[in-house]
Amino acid sequence: MVLVGLGSNQGESTDIVVAAIHALVPFAQPDTLRSSQLFRTSPVNCPPGSGEFVNAAVMFEARAGLTPEELLAELKVIERDFGRAEEYQRNAPRELDLDLLLFDEHTRNTEIFTLPHPRAVDRLFVLQPAAQLLPEEIWPGIEKSIACLLNELETDEKVYALEESPPFCVALG
Repeated sequence: MVLVGLGSNQGESTDIVVAAIHALVPFAQPDTLRSSQLFRTSPVNCPPGSGEFVNAAVMFEARAGLTPEELLAELKVIERDFGRAEEYQRNAPRELDLDLLLFDEHTRNTEIFTLPHPRAVDRLFVLQPAAQLLPEEIWPGIEKSIACLLNELETDEKVYALEESPPFCVALG
């Protein structure tokens, strides 16, 4: 099972996140892709004046033979297709941010990336949508469920669900 976090705070963020969800379909086994609701979220560790984000999470079973490294490279291509610069400042405003959060039980700690995503468990804007999809999923290395991590999180982040349902949404509440 793959878990991807999506976010945007430049341009038509809702439309961008919805289009990005569609762009992930080719990497999923047929009929396995599911998305959370869309959430409006406060910026976290962003430059002053950064706007609110639209965030969501998507889960799917990876198509046969797809590796975490290959998927990460494809996520970067999708980000660039939506206007994200190849070189960018961490946490700066952006059209699209796609984070590979989990990929089955795989772990990585390389110069290229860390898997599971190292900061995801500290962010409400990640855990809230992820918990809609996979509340009982155990986070590798921490050995707690996503629901447990969400319940234990202490934060002043603001996160609220949008009324618009994205494609493949299975989490309605």
